[in-house]
Amino acid sequence: MFSVNIAPIAQLDRVSVYETGGCTFESCWARIHPFESQVVKFMITEFRSHEYYMRLAIAEAEKAFKSGEVPVGAIIVYENSIIAKAHNQREMLSDPTAHAEMIAITQASAYLQNWRLSNTTVYVTLEPCAMCAGALVQARAKTLVYGAKDEKYGACESTVNLVNDPRFNHRLNVVSGVLENECSLLLKQFFLEKCRGD
Repeated sequence: MFSVNIAPIAQLDRVSVYETGGCTFESCWARIHPFESQVVKFMITEFRSHEYYMRLAIAEAEKAFKSGEVPVGAIIVYENSIIAKAHNQREMLSDPTAHAEMIAITQASAYLQNWRLSNTTVYVTLEPCAMCAGALVQARAKTLVYGAKDEKYGACESTVNLVNDPRFNHRLNVVSGVLENECSLLLKQFFLEKCRGD
């Protein structure tokens, strides 16, 4: 059962080129090139549930798992279309800001050609940290849907609530606990294997 709360940044470019979700970037904030052929826009002609999109985010998290990254995945939906999908790439890029949400925000902004992600829904397998929660507020995203809680670093409900802070001029609708068990299991498996490897 998931809960609903209704509310009234990576900085430096990197020289390394990486690819995620069919989008090629020069950095977390680089520009897409060429725009039309690189961005994957998955058209949805009917309403899809939160669970449907979260399963796609989990698929992104699984890519991170296979790459030795903490398995977190993100999907951004705008007008029933997936305009961004990403997973953690901190290890590959040696970039502490290369979280799934940050990369997805960059993709979505490039697609919309606007830093404002108004009327978008962001799906993330793990509760966003302070950096990512702040970026979602700055991007003016409308809704955040996440799976597992992050009791240590979660900044949307667990340790602090940056996405619904009354002192800010923008707040997000939050839906938590969507496919929480599946999201949590993937993280537990990753850290268990990491402990065994060490």
